[in-house]
Amino acid sequence: MTTTRPDTLPVAILAGGLATRLRPITEKIPKSLIQVAGRPFVLRQLDYLRTQGITRVVMCTGFLGQQIETVVRGETSLADLDVLYSVDGPILLGTGGALRQALPLLGEQFFVLYGDSFLPCDFRQVQDAFQASGQPALMTVLHNSGRWDRSNVLFRAGRILDHNKRAPTADMEHIDYGLGVMSAAVLQGYEPGRPLDLAAVYERLASEGRLAGHEVEQRFYEIGSHEGLREAEEFFLTKEKA
Repeated sequence: MTTTRPDTLPVAILAGGLATRLRPITEKIPKSLIQVAGRPFVLRQLDYLRTQGITRVVMCTGFLGQQIETVVRGETSLADLDVLYSVDGPILLGTGGALRQALPLLGEQFFVLYGDSFLPCDFRQVQDAFQASGQPALMTVLHNSGRWDRSNVLFRAGRILDHNKRAPTADMEHIDYGLGVMSAAVLQGYEPGRPLDLAAVYERLASEGRLAGHEVEQRFYEIGSHEGLREAEEFFLTKEKA
């Protein structure tokens, strides 16, 4: 059952990358349209967001992005979900640059997640944690200890003390879960139309003591690699048989 709240924040989905690790699958379709247990992955994401009370989504697209729009517009079950599109254009802007470009469609505060991630967590709890934190951004984290990917976050008492995807340190036991909440002001200082990595934005916020954290318990699923795609398919098949 879908439960809505009038103050539920919109969601930005970052779905503009080239997905080179999944070639040849992604030579002719964007990663978001890969079939996962018989359904395009983006539709699984949007279905789940509806159950979380989300009513507005901004798809940040780039490579073959028109295909995503065509598939989503043709899905009648999403008629009550307002889906908008922000397109990179001739230059791929990266995760942070795409988000910066989408700000006019997102408002003052919003969720952000990656187009290859399925995140079974309570979005309402995450939003409440962000709004209670008093910080301009929040990152959800999972106590990973290197299980599904290299841990890259130093998390203590509701704060992200350090985040480094390129050179994680031994004391980092948590991983960026893939769901963030952000105030538009965080990105407004960056020049629009220029490539920018969202991870670099998070790293700067952490170094300045301005990145809140919220720990979740259930693992994430991602289709950014062939192994991740296999695990995600197993997850959905098992869930649908239950």
